[in-house]
Amino acid sequence: MRIGILGLGRIGAFHAETLAGLDSVGSLVVADPFADAAKAAAERFGAEVADSPEAVLAAGVDGVVIAAATVAHPDLILAAVEAGVPVFCEKPVARTMAEGVEVLKALAGRDVPVQIGYQRRFDTGFAAARAAVRSGELGPLHTVRSTTLDPAPPPAAYVAASGGIFRDCSVHDFDSIRWVTGREVSEVYAVGGNRGADYIREAGDADTTGAVLTLDDGTVAVVSNSRHNARGYDVRMEIHGFDDSIAVGLEDRLPLRSVEPGVTFPAGTPHDFFMDRFTAAYRAELTAFTEVVAGARPSPCTVEDALEAGWIAEACTLSLHEHRPVTIAEVRRG
Repeated sequence: MRIGILGLGRIGAFHAETLAGLDSVGSLVVADPFADAAKAAAERFGAEVADSPEAVLAAGVDGVVIAAATVAHPDLILAAVEAGVPVFCEKPVARTMAEGVEVLKALAGRDVPVQIGYQRRFDTGFAAARAAVRSGELGPLHTVRSTTLDPAPPPAAYVAASGGIFRDCSVHDFDSIRWVTGREVSEVYAVGGNRGADYIREAGDADTTGAVLTLDDGTVAVVSNSRHNARGYDVRMEIHGFDDSIAVGLEDRLPLRSVEPGVTFPAGTPHDFFMDRFTAAYRAELTAFTEVVAGARPSPCTVEDALEAGWIAEACTLSLHEHRPVTIAEVRRG
């Protein structure tokens, strides 16, 4: 099939490389506001270069991958759907929840599929955890712990436009918790602080946060995030039930050092970046998108799914700033 790519920054170029390696993809058509980025992709992957998103959509593409700046997501999603082209869009749907809700309303009644990029849904460990929960082998759940620790903070310009650590980083934990447990979050309480880069504090954000989420069945989920984890990129989840407990991410590349006598785990080189940790998941995610394009499956992560994770991020942001518990119902009401 013929796939368009809008945006060729770090993640867009990574997606181009992944798509170029899929047997089901025969050609790529790419566009980026920076001509050099599009030219580099064309030379590296044999892609065709278009001078605008409109030109990509008019180039006979079967599907389009949106990896452009967040501010452009709503218009590009709607333009692709209007053209009848299935869409894969990196998270978030939009800069704000209000804009995201407007996108959802505009898509009502349309039958063109839209998939939002939450790659942990395609990681083998997270998928196995979901299967274990859904099979009932853990029994009723009582505790979930989800962790995302970055090895170093992103640049100041990125932080200033990210919407905050809950909207940018923790949202992956929030989506994973919903997806693995099959439950919704009813209330949150979040805390955070800054002990690292001054520009994060100056942007009104936190570099290290913790959030306690109460799920709709009473399960307690604890989410831990930081921009400062010098040992590497650490993504884990623990799921504890009344009959058994399991973990995602306890493998030899875990960036954590045991000080127990005689213990050599973990023995491998630590993960150092999200693309390193989730290379296989990204490939599976885009393979799933080609199946969506072919009509072989529905979207595995819809706009509605993305907005649900976004509401949790909104509630945590409000909780952090106001030092109080916040219900999801409260932020939905605005």
